[in-house]
Amino acid sequence: MVFDTLTRKYICKGLKTDMAQDKKQVEQITDMEVDFAQWYTDVCKKAELIDYSSIKGMFIYRPYGYAIWENIQKELDARFKATGHENVSLPMLIPESLLQKEKDHVEGFAPECAWVTMGGSEKLEERYCIRPTSETLFCEHYKNIIHSWRDLPKLYNQWCSVLRWEKTSRPFLRHREFLWQEGHTMHATEEEAREETKRMLNIYADFLENVLAMPVVKGRKTDKEKFNGAEETYTVECMMHDKKALQAGTSHYFGDGFAKAFDITFTGKDNQLHHPHQTSWGVSTRMIGGLIMTHGDNNGLVLPPRIAPIQVIIIPVAQHKPGVIEANQAVMDRLIKAGFRVKMDDSDQSAGWKFAEYEMKGVPLRLELGPKDIEKNQCVLARRDSGEKSFVSLDGIEETVAAMLDSIHDGLYARAKKNLEDNTYACSSLEEVREKMQERGGFAKTMWCGDEACEIRMKEEAGVTSRCMPLEQEHLGDVCPICGKPAKHMIYWGVAY
Repeated sequence: MVFDTLTRKYICKGLKTDMAQDKKQVEQITDMEVDFAQWYTDVCKKAELIDYSSIKGMFIYRPYGYAIWENIQKELDARFKATGHENVSLPMLIPESLLQKEKDHVEGFAPECAWVTMGGSEKLEERYCIRPTSETLFCEHYKNIIHSWRDLPKLYNQWCSVLRWEKTSRPFLRHREFLWQEGHTMHATEEEAREETKRMLNIYADFLENVLAMPVVKGRKTDKEKFNGAEETYTVECMMHDKKALQAGTSHYFGDGFAKAFDITFTGKDNQLHHPHQTSWGVSTRMIGGLIMTHGDNNGLVLPPRIAPIQVIIIPVAQHKPGVIEANQAVMDRLIKAGFRVKMDDSDQSAGWKFAEYEMKGVPLRLELGPKDIEKNQCVLARRDSGEKSFVSLDGIEETVAAMLDSIHDGLYARAKKNLEDNTYACSSLEEVREKMQERGGFAKTMWCGDEACEIRMKEEAGVTSRCMPLEQEHLGDVCPICGKPAKHMIYWGVAY
């Protein structure tokens, strides 16, 4: 049986219709307009992305959720290696004495550190921190292997989990233990390190926009918001459905501060000793939370095709009839051969249940093929983003599917871009920022003098934090709207996850 979009929505909500008089097909999820936070949690659970463990703040990545992370990892890893980076693996424990070598760094992470004090039944002579990040470990290693300018640059990346003892948690967005990648590089000159910092920021931005269909604002963090121990932090900021900001990735320029703290030196071409210049950069499974909140709808998850574990779900219609399963299998084989990620559901569940199930899981494209379609050498393709259904020929189905998946990506990006543009606005006073934020949320952009006191006042009185000073600066005025002093930067403000 083929259900139209309206009927499938009713099934998803568990309501009875003339076409669905049996039991509820898919458990109800909260509408995002009613309670966005609950909608988000419902999608994470009902789409089978994640589950809670017995330890507060630590989650179980279920196969479907982990498959999304694997695709993110695969895409980014290829980009890293194309720019000369190599993967390494360092220990998960950091001796306290090592962590203490960079004062600003350790002070920033101290409240979130978890410590190992026992080894078996014996108390350890020194505490070990479970890594919240690995700058200190990389510096210890680099001191042992960097001696000459010929040893540079060192372009290393690590895929691992880290632990930060957060007080609150939310699936994908804030875990005590979470998966990420952390790049750590060393360079002979400041110029090379700064170039690396910007290059990795651009790789993140390209990935977010061209794979996850999430438009970004690229910019530099204020000194108040930069990474502990960094000279400069750059960020890619995204806007969610509910108009809040998500910091999707960061890239940091450290200068030679860590190198001096850890006494890392190399002999330059001038035969003199120098300290190398360092960067670090990272993204995490928070990206999955971002794509849920950017593209999802009241029927569940909506996955961008280039990251979806299943790009095409094939649903045989009247599969009990002779030749139907075989015909669907033949189409699946063709699509797999063409490089698509495809699944066929020939289980004994009803067609309505299957439609609702894969709609909830956000599969970009559904292919339906039954006896009448086989006779006409055609199939039905249904898009997850718009619900649009069309009859297409099986001749050239590979090209048709490819074009439709690209169209879905472009449509998701355009919709998210419109959300970002429609909800980004210029303000000329603190009062205007406060009023508009209360009315509509989004990003307020103003001029700024660069004084931290004004940044703090904006947070206290308007309830927003600085998101970034965008790389693409605009001249909105000559003075800071908070204190009236001459302005130095244009800056974005918002409420963030």
